[in-house]
Amino acid sequence: MAPPHAASPYVLSLVLLLLSVPAVFLLAPRLIPPRTLPAIPDADETDDLALFRRAVLLSAAPSSNSKPAAAAADPSFFAAAYGRMTNRKRPPKQQPKVAFLFLTNSDLVFAPLWEKFFDGHHGLLNVYVHADPSAELTSSPTPSFKGRIVPAKATQRASATLISAARRLLATALLDDPANHFFALLSQSCVPLHPFPTLYRTLLADNAGPKGRHRSFIEILDAEPTLHDRYYARGDDVMLPEVPYDRFRVGSQFFVLTRRHAVMVVRDRRLWNKFKLPCLVKKKHSCYPEEHYFPTLLDMQDPAGCTKFTLTRVNWTDAVDGHPHTYQPEEVSADLIRELRKSNGTYSHMFARKFAPGSLDPLMKIADSVILRD
Repeated sequence: MAPPHAASPYVLSLVLLLLSVPAVFLLAPRLIPPRTLPAIPDADETDDLALFRRAVLLSAAPSSNSKPAAAAADPSFFAAAYGRMTNRKRPPKQQPKVAFLFLTNSDLVFAPLWEKFFDGHHGLLNVYVHADPSAELTSSPTPSFKGRIVPAKATQRASATLISAARRLLATALLDDPANHFFALLSQSCVPLHPFPTLYRTLLADNAGPKGRHRSFIEILDAEPTLHDRYYARGDDVMLPEVPYDRFRVGSQFFVLTRRHAVMVVRDRRLWNKFKLPCLVKKKHSCYPEEHYFPTLLDMQDPAGCTKFTLTRVNWTDAVDGHPHTYQPEEVSADLIRELRKSNGTYSHMFARKFAPGSLDPLMKIADSVILRD
């Protein structure tokens, strides 16, 4: 017969095992990463759908004498927009306007430069800003930006929240002014490369789309080296059947869409139900939904209506962690602006990113002599 103390190691092991089980349940969520990245909150999705429906309804029946459904439930921004739309006396045919949509998570440092770009042309443009709620917009906005902050939701890299923000801007601009015909999505680090009249002539001159319509300037690529990893970022076969691999496209996050394409984007539900799905954590570095959704949707629905190249120049030669080259103050010069204008497409680039905040002063010094002069 074994001595009484011989069983003690087994008892101790059992006790430790029983104590460790609760610890595993408590610590596992912190030690084991989630299978997927965070999804878009249901409340944000519900708010967006209501906004998008209003935008589509207004665009389907743009008469200034009929009030869009549910407009009374809109925030004050939309109420003011409706007031402008219904109270002003419009000529029989308005000139098309360019809606500048700024997507930002920080101060609008380059607002003074954009103000010079807009100066004298306010009858042909509108400005809208989607500022992430975490952004601290401390600097006083210039006149064109004042009062143009639209209702916004939080955004996050490697998630579809950036798609939602862009769609929110498009829907807001559709509701605000029926004359908005072109929609230019930009970031807080973008700067103009040409004067406004050059941009305006470029947009109006490009009418090579079906039935002589204006085309959207959006990059659409089907042979990008990382296409495979990007397509499967949400898992195997997740994008099927709506988005087959051979229809998946990649492009720049920033674009200029025509009004019919802006409506197409905010109306879409079918592809959105796929692209809004969160990516796998292990595929985080391949998850750039905002660079996939727009080119894929427009290439599937109206490829002939797109130029397939962007008007925004980006330097990816020394990209770091998915961010392009950031131009520092000492790099700013007339030669740099002229170089950034060059394009492989029919038209030269109209905008460029990414510029460091400290670049404002040197940019302002060459604004009148270079940037705003062709």
